[in-house]
Amino acid sequence: MKTPQQLHIPVLLDSVGRYLAPRAGEKYLDLTAGYGGHASEILKITQNPEQAVLVDRDKNAIRELKNQCGLANAEFLHSDFLAAAKKLQDSGRKFNLILMDLGVSSAQLNLPERGFSFQLDGPLDMRMDERQSRTAAEVVNRSSEKALCEMIVKYGQEPVKVANRIAHAIRLNRPFSTTKQLADTVAKVHHGRGKIHPATRTFQAIRIVVNDELRQLAEVLPIVVELLESGGRIGVISFHSLEDVIVKNYFNEHSRSGFEATLSLITKKPVTASPSEIVYNPRSRSAKLRVAVKK
Repeated sequence: MKTPQQLHIPVLLDSVGRYLAPRAGEKYLDLTAGYGGHASEILKITQNPEQAVLVDRDKNAIRELKNQCGLANAEFLHSDFLAAAKKLQDSGRKFNLILMDLGVSSAQLNLPERGFSFQLDGPLDMRMDERQSRTAAEVVNRSSEKALCEMIVKYGQEPVKVANRIAHAIRLNRPFSTTKQLADTVAKVHHGRGKIHPATRTFQAIRIVVNDELRQLAEVLPIVVELLESGGRIGVISFHSLEDVIVKNYFNEHSRSGFEATLSLITKKPVTASPSEIVYNPRSRSAKLRVAVKK
C-alpha cells in the first residue's frame, strides 16, 4: 500500500525551486504543507528547519509531516492558512519564503471516507479540517434550490441552465448521504458531452463552500505580504480560474502602483506544468504558479 506521501506527488516542484530560489539560512513558511513534498525539497536547501513553519488544516497531513525526519525540527500548526497567518502576524514573525499550494490533495481525493471524490463512494463530507461542523451533506441537504443554483454557477462555473437542472434535481432527491448518490443525480440531468465528469464542477462548488476557500484566499494575501521580509518571495499554486484570478489581481494591483508598490512580479505569466510532468502527475495539468517578491 502506498503511503500518503507517495499518493500525493507535489506539482511544479522544479518550478517552485527555480522561481522561489531558496537559499541557505532562509526562513520558510508553508501555509498548505500537505504531505511535505515542497517543504522537504526547500528545507534541503535552506538547512534551517528550526525557523520553518508548516501549516495544514488536515490532521492526517500534520501527523505525516511530523513523522518525516527532514521536517522534524520545524514548527507545525494544525490550522487553516488564514488563521495561521493571523497568528504569525500577531507574533511579529517574518519569513523569506512563503508557499501556498491550494486546492485538495491527491491523498484526500483517494480516501473515500473523506468524501471529496465523485469517483469513489463515501460519506458526503469534503471537510479539509474534520474539526469543523459543516459538511457537504449539510450544504447539499439544507441549502435552498436557489442557493444551490447560485453556488454551482459562481463556484462551479456551470451555465445557469445546467445549474438550474442540477439544483432542482438535488432538491427533489434529497436527502443525500454519499458521494455516489450525489454524483449519479448530477450526471442524470447534466447532459454534458465534455471530457470531464458531469459532477466535477458541482463537487468543486460544494467543496469551495464547505471549506470557505475563496474568501480565505482573498483575505490571507495581504497578511502574507506583511509576513515577508524585504526581498522575500511568495509563491501560490492554484488549480482553477477562480483561485488564479484572485492571486493574479492581487499581485498585479500591488506591483503596479508606482512608488507605493509593495511587490514586484517574478513570473509575468503563470508557470504551468511541462508535458512530461503532466504524464507522470496528471494533477499538474491545471496547476498555475505565480511568484512575486516583496520590495
